[in-house]
Amino acid sequence: MKREISGSVVRAFIFCLSAGVVLFLTVQPLQRRAVVPLPLPPPSPELVIRRGYASYEAYLRRQLNKTLDPRLRSIWTTRDWDRKIVVFAGFFSRLRSEGLLSNASSCLCIGARMGQEVAALRRIGVHDAVGIDLAPRPPLVLRGDFHAQPFDDARFDFEFSNVFDHALYPDRFVAEVERTLRPGGVCVLHVAIDRRGDKYSANDLFSLRPLHRLFRHSDLVHVRKVDGFGLDTEIVFRKRNNNQETAAATTYAPEINRNLL
Repeated sequence: MKREISGSVVRAFIFCLSAGVVLFLTVQPLQRRAVVPLPLPPPSPELVIRRGYASYEAYLRRQLNKTLDPRLRSIWTTRDWDRKIVVFAGFFSRLRSEGLLSNASSCLCIGARMGQEVAALRRIGVHDAVGIDLAPRPPLVLRGDFHAQPFDDARFDFEFSNVFDHALYPDRFVAEVERTLRPGGVCVLHVAIDRRGDKYSANDLFSLRPLHRLFRHSDLVHVRKVDGFGLDTEIVFRKRNNNQETAAATTYAPEINRNLL
């Protein structure tokens, strides 16, 4: 009986210690370049920004409400953990077979929450992979704001995200991707088209055209339908080897489904 009680006490202590570490890391100042809030872009019928935040800090608190929700974190680390890793591994394996990713790639998963995307990359043999999120989950996920990534320029070969809809400043989200990608690097986004996101989304995307225009230093590689946990479209960009901006009239690769644009 004493051993059982002692074991329970130890497990409770470890749980509380782990929770305390996560909370401590979460409330520390972000190790990132400063985000100076900008005026929101003018209203657009194709990319609608959800307004109403009193400050940038209020926006961050809203996002953390989802990431730190105990019920969701429990689901993400138990019932959803292996299921999501298997699905993400399938996406990444396909991209690797298409030459958009390799085992030697340095990879970043943006808005990775618990780190399933990172775990999936490592499972298929891409070991130099890490995620960022407002709430860290070491060792898979570091603390970082996708509006101001805490990395040097040209750091990664491959970046993946399925949280574009959580960006309050989509232009800054994309600019940070292009800043931290190496020339020739690949960005893969999973997005939902023509429907509103959940209550935590900061924007709603009704066409890929505005997203395509935001990638000023990259070429569009492909667009295709996917089944990605409520997200239905995969769009892939490759950063050009020079800093030339996208021309007004872009010639699309023949394999691109123009109907999706």
